[in-house]
Amino acid sequence: MRLALLSLFLFAVTSSSAQNKPGAPPSITPRQIAAALAKTSRPEELQVLHDQVLRLFGRQNLTQGRAAAKIEATTVAWAIIDPKPARVVQQDGTLIGEMVPVGDGGLQVLVTEMPNFTETGYRVESEGMPHLAGTVHVEYYDYTADSLPHKDVPQGRLEKFEWNASEVFPDTMRAVTVYLPAGFQPGEETCLMVWQDGTRHVDPNGSMRASVVFDNLIHKKEMPRTVGVFIDPGRMTKQKPGEKAGNRGFEYDSLGPDYATFLIEEILPEIARRYQTKFRPQPEAWAIAGGSSGGICSFTVAWERPDKFRKVLSWVGSFVDLKGGDVYPSLIRASERKPIRIYLLDGENDLDNKFGNWPIANKQMAAALKYKDYDFRIDWTQCFHGSKGMAPNLPEALRWLWRDVK
Repeated sequence: MRLALLSLFLFAVTSSSAQNKPGAPPSITPRQIAAALAKTSRPEELQVLHDQVLRLFGRQNLTQGRAAAKIEATTVAWAIIDPKPARVVQQDGTLIGEMVPVGDGGLQVLVTEMPNFTETGYRVESEGMPHLAGTVHVEYYDYTADSLPHKDVPQGRLEKFEWNASEVFPDTMRAVTVYLPAGFQPGEETCLMVWQDGTRHVDPNGSMRASVVFDNLIHKKEMPRTVGVFIDPGRMTKQKPGEKAGNRGFEYDSLGPDYATFLIEEILPEIARRYQTKFRPQPEAWAIAGGSSGGICSFTVAWERPDKFRKVLSWVGSFVDLKGGDVYPSLIRASERKPIRIYLLDGENDLDNKFGNWPIANKQMAAALKYKDYDFRIDWTQCFHGSKGMAPNLPEALRWLWRDVK
């Protein structure tokens, strides 16, 4: 009876939170491993947990020493298969924790809490011999209600297509996802918001959850009815499926009008044709968003074409010397003020490498925008490079960007 209850516990908690492929056995999360360890003692119970941990880390990864740490909020889990007692230490040898056996076969785990907004190098070792090493980034934020789905809020529709007919970026193909607000009617006049690296940001189960935030804010009339255009960077036609988009850096980090031209003359007309969209003609009704290289790309589009795009959302923007983007602070100061509104977000744990220091670069952007009296805002966090810091701030950022458009 006790074993059956434990099995039900493990199945229920993992089924409700793990994002598995259809038909795949449920996995388990670090916090659920810790809870199960606290409840189990009999061998048959540990064997149930053993099987769940194997699914999470992967038996092949464990046997080949490639099972990287798993992170859930601020809880970190490590696992290894080794008959000898193992432990996890920091790179300087400081003990993180001793691993505990789970079931038969040498499987061992360690689950522990780590300080938020920390980066820790680690290695897993037994009898002084290292088995694997890596780095854990602990970065956790709570979402607000505006990033969560609500039963009483109508959901917009997501439509997806592949685009491979670009003349601006020839020999590329990309996925494009279009968000149509709830109740959208062909020919309805709406605002527009274009997103770079679009697929992962529009995913309602992803980190950013832009489609969910759109649903909630539009429903509450805290942003106007808006069609979202979520565009992935170009993959070269010779690339294999699943490979990193080979044209991303060229498209996003390059200065000049090419990406704006790609949007205005190619993608947006195609969307108008496919879905009978009609965007408001006022440039104040057009916004563009992106993170990292997608952030500087968004700024470049508005900088080059303020007659079309006047709202920019950028987080951890790459205003560094990848392809000359570090000139923007000086260029802003030396140029006539343009009628664009800019939201920036970055954090103290962002990148610092040979191309520049991202926190300093974003602070320099903010200082230049302030000097020229732009309508801008910068939110400062403890975020690392990526989208985790932006995601919980997205509702407030959108309210700020769209505050005077009904």
